[in-house]
Amino acid sequence: MILFLAARPVTSPTPVRPAPRRRARFRPFAPYRRIFAVPGTRAFTAANLLARLPMGMLSISAVLMIAGSRGSYALAGAVTATGLAATALAGPWTARMADRYGQARTAVPATALATLGSLSLLLCVHYNAPDWTLFASYAATATTPNTGGMSRARWAHLFRDDPAARHTANSFEQAADELCFMLGPVLATLLCTALFPEAGTAVGAALLLTGVLLFAAQRRTEPPVAARTAAHPPARSPLRLPGLPPLLLTFLCTGAIFGSLEVGTLAYADAQGIRSAGGGMLALQAAGSCAAGLLYGLLRPAGHPARRFLGCTAAMAALMLLPLLAAGTGSPVTLAAALLLAGMATAPTMVTGMGLVQSRTPPGRLNEGMTLAVTALLGGIAAGSASGGWAVDHLSAGGAAYGVPVAAAALALTVTLFTARRRPAPVS
Repeated sequence: MILFLAARPVTSPTPVRPAPRRRARFRPFAPYRRIFAVPGTRAFTAANLLARLPMGMLSISAVLMIAGSRGSYALAGAVTATGLAATALAGPWTARMADRYGQARTAVPATALATLGSLSLLLCVHYNAPDWTLFASYAATATTPNTGGMSRARWAHLFRDDPAARHTANSFEQAADELCFMLGPVLATLLCTALFPEAGTAVGAALLLTGVLLFAAQRRTEPPVAARTAAHPPARSPLRLPGLPPLLLTFLCTGAIFGSLEVGTLAYADAQGIRSAGGGMLALQAAGSCAAGLLYGLLRPAGHPARRFLGCTAAMAALMLLPLLAAGTGSPVTLAAALLLAGMATAPTMVTGMGLVQSRTPPGRLNEGMTLAVTALLGGIAAGSASGGWAVDHLSAGGAAYGVPVAAAALALTVTLFTARRRPAPVS
């Protein structure tokens, strides 16, 4: 028996091949797919983009319409500046009403009033009404709701327990802002020059009203109204919350960067004899910010948000030196490339800053908190435009005006450095 078994040929067992491993799919936009997989997010985002596009149209449309009819850029600038100041005052109040009564119940009547103000401005310009009517009409547009802030408030409500998703959503919203500021002026200029001077204002008002109506109709993603009872009193104003005023000051400085870069670039292009190229150079800056915002949303946020915010402001302060150095070369091409790179620093700062605003604002005051950030940004744009204009007139249009955004970025970094050690706990 033993011999018989020994005589049998020994065969090696058949090797078992391991199951082939499935290659992991490369999904570079998976974070964005994840947030837009939530029901209702695509609908309110599309409507909000339609409502947000006029924010890059109405101001330049008013300037072109008034200057073309009255022959005075000074009057046009004064009218739009009055409207901006009125918006800074009325914006937080409108957002507070949205927190108290809901986005839909507030945004629709506020938009209707703002649309009537735009139409009144159009008619006053067309029928050559007195100048004071232009100021009164454009001031009525101050009730325009902050649709970008409302959209961010919805994301913050939907992903209140998911910081990574909120980071991606804020990145998308910042890129959307930049896209609207790129396309809005181009569309407004085309309408006012190719059709008739009032076309930009008319189309902008129609887009605003249509977009807000569609946005307000998306009720299932709307943040709930906070209950106001004796047991649950209303939350404190965001301005009185620790850690928020320094953030708003940083947003003010960031707005000053935008405003001064715009004036400085237009003046530089005019001095170089390429006035028509100034808008394209500014579009490169916005394109850089838009691309950086989308890419930043693909990254997984690491570390404490306050520390990331400090790093972003430091990078912004460093990259703002590029336009100043490039303008000294006298080469518009070099300056355009510098603006593209410099624009990439602003989006991550804005995204991280908006995330900090959301974490430090009570849920019942989200709309107000977001609007205060945008109001600070608009105030900074106005201050930066004035400072940049003074620098162009008193220093030079050849590049010294680019020292204003450098100073504004340095101030933003200084404020962040002084407040980095104090980390207020997130508001629940």
